[in-house]
This record gives sequence, C-alpha cells and structure tokens, in this order.
Amino acid sequence: MNASAAVAEQLWQAVTAGDERTAALTVRQALQDGMDEETLLLEVVAPVQTRVGTEWAADRITVAQEHAATAINERVVAYMAHLRHQEGETHRTAVRGRVTVSCVDGEWHAFPARIVAEVLSLRGWRVDFLGAQTPTLHLVAHLHRSNPEAVLLSGSLPVRLPTAHAAITACQAVGVPVLAGGRAFGPDGRYARSLRADRWAADARGAVAVLEDGMTRPDTSASRHAVDDLPHLTDQEYTMVVQSRPQLVKQALIDLESRFPAVRGYSDDQRERTVEDLAHVVDFLAAALYVDDADLFTDFLTWTAHILQVRNVPTDSLTAGLDVLGGRLYDFPRASRLIRQGVAALAANSVPPVPGSGAAV
Repeated sequence: MNASAAVAEQLWQAVTAGDERTAALTVRQALQDGMDEETLLLEVVAPVQTRVGTEWAADRITVAQEHAATAINERVVAYMAHLRHQEGETHRTAVRGRVTVSCVDGEWHAFPARIVAEVLSLRGWRVDFLGAQTPTLHLVAHLHRSNPEAVLLSGSLPVRLPTAHAAITACQAVGVPVLAGGRAFGPDGRYARSLRADRWAADARGAVAVLEDGMTRPDTSASRHAVDDLPHLTDQEYTMVVQSRPQLVKQALIDLESRFPAVRGYSDDQRERTVEDLAHVVDFLAAALYVDDADLFTDFLTWTAHILQVRNVPTDSLTAGLDVLGGRLYDFPRASRLIRQGVAALAANSVPPVPGSGAAV
C-alpha cells in the first residue's frame, strides 16, 4: 500500500467513526511527514469522499453516517486551509489571476467544487468560492464586481443541466468564459459541449491545465437563447413535461393504485417515498429531453435499480412507474421513446452489484 492509500485508509476509518479529531490529526501528520497538500486533497481526501458515496450506495453505511463523514471531510479541508494561512503561505507562488468557483443553482453537492477551489489556490490563483446552490442572478452580480478570468461551474446532478445552461449563457453574456466540471456534465464532458460551455475539465488538475492554457473572453455582441444551442427544444416537450410535473406525479400514483392493488395498502411513508421516486423519474426524463440524450435517463434508471436491489426493494416498481408515465405522455414522441428505452434498459440490465460491493469496510 502506497503512502496516499495508507493515509486514505486512516482517514476513512476516522470519518466513518464520526471521529473529527482523529481525521484532523491524520491529515496533519501526513503533512508533517512530507505529503504535499495537493496530493493530500486529490489522492486522499477526494477518494475517501468518493468511497463514502459508494458505501452508501451499497447500503453498507447509513444516510446519517454518509452525512457525518461528508461534514468531517469538509471540515478537514477547511482545517488544511487554516493551517496554510497560519504558516504564512510561504510556499505559495505569485497570484496568477482571479477566478470564481461556483455550483449551479439547486446543486447542493459543493465538495467537488471546494476541492477544485483549494487546488487552484495552491497553484497561485485568487479564488472566489461561492459554494453550493448559487442563484444565477447573484453569480452574475458577483462577476460584475470581480471581473474574473473565468467561472468554474460545478454540477453533480444532471437534473440541473437546464439551470446550468442558463448560468453558462448568462456568464458569457457579461464576457466571462465558463469552464464546466462535475458528473452532471457527463464523463466525457458531452453536456458541457452541447450547452456551449467554453471548456470542460474532468478534475482539478485538468481545470488547472485549462486555466494555465488561457481562456478567451466570449463575444457579448449577440444574445443567445436555449434553442440556439439545442434546436430540438422547439418541440416544447421539455417545457410541457416540466410544467405538468405535479399533475404527472399525482396521476401516476393514482394509476399505480388502480393497476396494482397492493399500492393502495401502502403506509403514509411508503406513499411519500413512491411520490418522491416518481418525481425523480420525471425530473431525469425532463433533463434527458433537454439535452436529447437517452443515456442520461437510462443511466439514472439502472443506477436506481442497483440502489433498490441492495436494499431488497423490488425493481419491478420502476418499470411499473415508467408504464404509467408512458400512458400519460403518449402524445409526446421524444418522451415516449425515452420511456420505452428506459423500460428496455431495465429489462436488459442484470443489475450488477454496486461498485465496491463485497469489499471489506
């Protein structure tokens, strides 16, 4: 086991035990032993946070443990930054420029963006980190005041892609280029390109490379609308699905009760969970309609099936939900096609184990 992996295991044991003191001591000892901060952030803290998500998905840690571990990891990163400031930052290079790091409005997963912000700071950039769920209006107001060289826009949830598109367009309209990153934009950045972000980076070091290469200020002379980038939106299917979301979810539950008598006997908690699940399906369907990509929808469905399987919940409920939604959306060709593809993906998917299952915790 190399040094990074050994420290990562120590940190994992601390965060899953809810032991913040030991977590902080672990990173401090690693620094004293000569590990540099960037390595500690990217090869220790970030992998531990990824493991937190994997272990939750595999149902080997609880939601409460996942939240506690994430909170400790966040404080560990802050602790490292405080240590750096206390030591006078003598190792820092000259400031290279100013950038803004922000999450898409509605995006609560701020940890990946925080890691990027810290790495950029270590590389000599002046970073304005705006955190989670930054409304686009306030993001643009900040850009007017700070005039950064770029906005690094982070998103983890694909359902926020329409909001991300609006943010990208708004930032470019005031002359600030956008570097997109995060799982929401696809593993290869496909959605960043379709939403016409200026650049995309897969990780923090990739973001550093893009900024060091330089980003060109966008042309602000012409206004741009969503349909200019995504002509398929002219069919209005995305808009109609979003606007009818409450009715779709309500009617889908009624249809499920009618077709499956067992649903009528659900407890209040089970009904609430069913409504939440249906709402998530509609949200991901809408996002797939927005970018016109079936993979976005089918990947969500198969991932959800994996989550249900490890929790011993029948995955047939997903197919049933798709069937009733398909009945409500029969007049929408693209939505109907996506639902059929979703049903086929669930039928063809053998529901493999969640990554990491079977490994010792």
